[in-house]
Amino acid sequence: MRTLCASTLIGEFFIIGFAGLVAMKTDLGQGTVWGVCGGAMLLCVLLCGVVTRPVGVALGWVLQVALFLSGIVVPMMFILGAAFGGLWWASVHYGRKIDEAKARFAAEHPSPSGV
Repeated sequence: MRTLCASTLIGEFFIIGFAGLVAMKTDLGQGTVWGVCGGAMLLCVLLCGVVTRPVGVALGWVLQVALFLSGIVVPMMFILGAAFGGLWWASVHYGRKIDEAKARFAAEHPSPSGV
């Protein structure tokens, strides 16, 4: 699950940065835009480290909602937010299935060295 979710979060990192550049054309101040975008980008990177914990997945969902709602400022973000929300769901859902399959395989085929 970690690899799939981290890949989605890194993609979002770049999308948020590009959205910040677009948001600079609005009436919002430069400090406001980069304060919000920088915080969201930092959250993306930090979530890569805690995504295997339940709080990491929950914060990831909060980030997805915020990404979607950023469409209020940059309308294209409604589409990108929905797309990344779907990617986040798939990353969590299929990542857990992969982790379960790996655990099942490890239990059925123990390592000969015991390591």
